[in-house]
Amino acid sequence: MAVPQRRISKTRKRMRRTHFKLSVEGLVTCPNCGEMIKSHHVCPKCGYYAGKAQYLDGKFVKEEAKKAPAKKAPAKKASKKAEEVKEAK
Repeated sequence: MAVPQRRISKTRKRMRRTHFKLSVEGLVTCPNCGEMIKSHHVCPKCGYYAGKAQYLDGKFVKEEAKKAPAKKAPAKKASKKAEEVKEAK
């Protein structure tokens, strides 16, 4: 087995290891909010991907839901207490 003839100094060892560093790859800035995000992923801060809203109120938005307007539920009758308050005013 090979054995070094002399001890490697701290400086020489550290100079050699300057290239052994971690690099963050695949991060880009979100065009909508400017946050650093993984490329090809939905922005966790604003929920946009490729200029379109993909993630709203904690749920992913489906394509059909974005195209079709939401139907409104029929108006409910006001409760008796609410009517009494209105009459009292």
